[in-house]
Amino acid sequence: MDSAQYAELFLTESREHVSAINHSLLALERGAGGDEPVGAIFRGVHTIKGMSATMGYTAVAALSHELETLLDLVRKGGRAVDARLMDLLFRAADLLERAIESAVSGVAAVDVSPMVAQLQAEATRNGTPAYSSLAVTSEFAIGMTSEFQVPVTAEFAIPTAMPAADAWTARAPQGTGFLVRVRLIAGTPLKGVRGFLVVEAAKKLGTVGAVSPPVEQLQADEFENDFAFRLTTDLTEDEVVAALRRAGDVDEVRVGEDAPVPAATPSAAPTNGNGASVVQAANGNGANGASGVRQQRSVRIDLRRLDNLMNLIGELVITRGRLMQLTGPIDDPALAETVAQTSRLVADLQDEIMTSRMVPVWQVFDRFPRLVRDAARSVGKPVEFTIEGKDVELDRSMLDEVGDPIVHLLRNAIDHGIEAPDVRRAQGKPESGRLTLSAVRDRSAVAIRVTDDGRGIDRDKVLTRAREHGLVEATKNELSDEELFRIISQAGFSTADKVTDLSGRGVGIDAVHNRVRALGGSVDMRTSPGQGTTVTLRLPLTLAIVRSLLARLGDETYAIPMTHVSETVELHPDILHTLKGREVLMIREEVLPLIRMRQLLGYEGEATRGLEQVVVVEMAERRAALVVDALIGQQEIVVKQFDGVQNGLALFGGATILGDGAPALIIDVSSLL
Repeated sequence: MDSAQYAELFLTESREHVSAINHSLLALERGAGGDEPVGAIFRGVHTIKGMSATMGYTAVAALSHELETLLDLVRKGGRAVDARLMDLLFRAADLLERAIESAVSGVAAVDVSPMVAQLQAEATRNGTPAYSSLAVTSEFAIGMTSEFQVPVTAEFAIPTAMPAADAWTARAPQGTGFLVRVRLIAGTPLKGVRGFLVVEAAKKLGTVGAVSPPVEQLQADEFENDFAFRLTTDLTEDEVVAALRRAGDVDEVRVGEDAPVPAATPSAAPTNGNGASVVQAANGNGANGASGVRQQRSVRIDLRRLDNLMNLIGELVITRGRLMQLTGPIDDPALAETVAQTSRLVADLQDEIMTSRMVPVWQVFDRFPRLVRDAARSVGKPVEFTIEGKDVELDRSMLDEVGDPIVHLLRNAIDHGIEAPDVRRAQGKPESGRLTLSAVRDRSAVAIRVTDDGRGIDRDKVLTRAREHGLVEATKNELSDEELFRIISQAGFSTADKVTDLSGRGVGIDAVHNRVRALGGSVDMRTSPGQGTTVTLRLPLTLAIVRSLLARLGDETYAIPMTHVSETVELHPDILHTLKGREVLMIREEVLPLIRMRQLLGYEGEATRGLEQVVVVEMAERRAALVVDALIGQQEIVVKQFDGVQNGLALFGGATILGDGAPALIIDVSSLL
């Protein structure tokens, strides 16, 4: 078997198991869930051990085996859970993750022998091994001599009695050798690949005869959760069962012939209304199975393929706009109907592709509990970490990019925001700080918030440092939340008195601000002395295609994302006022600062055609009125990222191509508010 073709699948599944192991370790450390966390960790490690042995990654298999041995001892009550054990388990999980990445990438292998020795020593601290083991030297599963011991435990025992034949859906194939039945764990992803790997592992044990269903059907996922085959081997039944279970995601293995099934009497056969016998399919694989419901099916797709699809649909959207513009003046009902139908089909295709790229945020959020735990321990602060809104969906490419900004915010909250336990006690606060990461839908955007109940940002200290750096006037005595954020988001700005492992080097908030702005989003911060700080990241659902309002200035067209557009009005003189020397707009008793885009962009003169138009934009709790020459209409645009001109205005978040082939710049509303 060429294991290289399954390396990416192994890596993806192993990462999921490692993430689950870390979550269960955190639950075990908190003492939550009773014995369930230990069982969950054991199952995850056991699956990784089986998959790595099948793939030939002996270092991963050896480490996971010894970790499994220690966990089995804990599971059976032979080892108490204490701080020493938890520290060892966390370090072993980290090493297991590195060993997996190293094995798949093919770089220098991670040395797991010191950790293996520590795990073995911990398992025998009381003077007796966790359980006996048997050296297996057969070329099972990985096609080479095993470098570690295979445990002989009750989970590999052969049942003394076989169940009735109808407990299995696959028919027993004819031929010589043992009858081997294998049932996969329910819900196994890509079960066809897993079934194929089990059959390939069986071939290392001896000669595999007939397979039911055939291997081609296995690879095509055209089977229930179990299959059967004939095996001729010199190994014992125990060894066969142990080796096949190690292939991963195997729920049960049975070796031996089926028990005989009593023949049904003619009267026992059910009949239909015409008196004809109704015979139920024995294997359950027919087109009309017993349940009559087709199983849900899914496949893993390389993200690059989805990126290519998104690029293609983007070009198709541009072409659609061009087509509609060209055919607009033509008075042909048949052509107009065809163009309208094409437009609807393109819109449906666009929705399907964008939906296929949407993934729940927990796929990134799930790695943060471990990060918070380690960061809090490094500074000696107990922290209660909560995640909310895990099921909110975001474009996959956006989700990958937002991980680093969240890491910066969490680390800053732990180091700068949350006070030391003695300080919190003196202030009447709970000893453990509270840190919350949440995600909520906000119209056509997603708001991700990091909230702590710490000391808040010291405005006086920030103001003092800002004066020292010349960032504010010497006479400035007070900072608003907006001014405070603009200052601390300056590159290199820090109020830390010393550099720690977490912060103090002046990188953090500025990195968050720059990354989020590059994604077309915005950052908002609210802080209260002694009560804590909330930082909100607002991100568009996708970077690729956004609905925008097209506005004209002179002979140029600009796009304003509809996510930030509240309303549009005409600029009548009766709503235009002056307040403290600045132009403002009065709309329904609300005073909005006025921004004339002509002045901002350096256009000479005034608009010449009719009344100017006002676009009311909003972001978070801030609103402003943008004055443009004219409004063209709404349109879905394809966002094209570009590098801004050096020393130019930081006003644009990208560009697009309009239906007539002309380019248009996309206004970054966050730079205006």
